[in-house]
Amino acid sequence: MTGRHVAVLMGGFSSERPVSLSSGAACATALESVGYRVSRVDVGRDIGRVLEELRPDVAFNALHGPYGEDGTIQGVLEYLQIPYTHSGVLASALAMDKRQAKIVAAQAGVPVAEAIVLNRFDIGTVHPMAPPYVVKPVREGSSFGVVIVREDMTHPPQILTSSEWKYGDEVMVERYVAGHELTCGVMGDKVLGVTEIVPLGHVFYDFDAKYAAGGSEHVLPAQISPKIYQKIQDLALTAHRALGCRGVSRSDFRYDDRMSEEGDLIWMELNNQPGMTPTSLLPEMAAHAGYDFGEFLRWMVEDASCSR
Repeated sequence: MTGRHVAVLMGGFSSERPVSLSSGAACATALESVGYRVSRVDVGRDIGRVLEELRPDVAFNALHGPYGEDGTIQGVLEYLQIPYTHSGVLASALAMDKRQAKIVAAQAGVPVAEAIVLNRFDIGTVHPMAPPYVVKPVREGSSFGVVIVREDMTHPPQILTSSEWKYGDEVMVERYVAGHELTCGVMGDKVLGVTEIVPLGHVFYDFDAKYAAGGSEHVLPAQISPKIYQKIQDLALTAHRALGCRGVSRSDFRYDDRMSEEGDLIWMELNNQPGMTPTSLLPEMAAHAGYDFGEFLRWMVEDASCSR
C-alpha cells in the first residue's frame, strides 16, 4: 500500500533524543525507499497541532524514552484517531515502568530478579541489599542512570543523591545477575532470533556500548544450547503478550551458566520502542528472519492502528 502518507515521529525532549533522531532518520529514509510519502516530525509540545495540520495516514513512532514510550504520545494519537505503530497506551505505560512490568511478567510465569523500589534519597549510606546489585531508574531507557554496585563497594553509589542525577527520584535496586547478555525480538505473533550482546571495552551494555560504532559485538544466533535458546524465545513472546504489546518489542535477559547448563535465566525488561539506528539489535534480528529494513518497516506501517 505504497503512496500512503507516514509521519515519522522523532526527537522529542527525553534523555534519548539523540537516539530517537538517529532512529527516525533511518526509518524515514527506508520508508521513502519502499514508496511511502514521509513527513519527518521533530516532536515538540505542539505535536497535536502539527499532526492535525499534516493529517498523515499513519504515525510511525520512532520516539524513545519518556513521553514517547510511556503511553503519552500514544494517547495523543488515539485522541486524534491517527493509526500508529508499536504498542498502545496501557502496554506502553506498563513496559516503561520497570516495577509494574516485573509484576505483570512474573504473574505470567516469566522469571525476574529480586528487586525493591526506593526513593533515591532513602538509600543513604547503607546497602539496601547485599552486593552485587544494580541500581536503575524506574522509567528510563538506553541504560541511562544504570549503576552496578560491586561486592567490594562499601556503600551505595553517591551519584544517587547528587544534583547531577536527572532520572527521577524512584530507583530500582535489583539483584545483579552475572553471565551472558541476551535479547530476543517479537514481531506481531512471530518470535525472532536470540542475540548475545558482547560489550567491547565496557563493563556492561551501557549507552556507548549500544550506540557507538564498535561498542559491542552482536552474535546472532546466540551460541547457547537449543533448549535455552527456545526458552528465551518462549519467554519473550510470553512477556510481549502479558504486557499487551502490539507490533514489535524486544526482551532482554541475563543467563548465568557457570554452574550448570540450565543455569540462572532471568528476564530483565521489555523494550516496546526498540532502537532503529545503524547499530540497533531489532533490525538485525528482522534481517536474520528474512526481512530487509524496508520490508520490516513496511510491515510495521501496515500493522498500525488505533485502540492498540
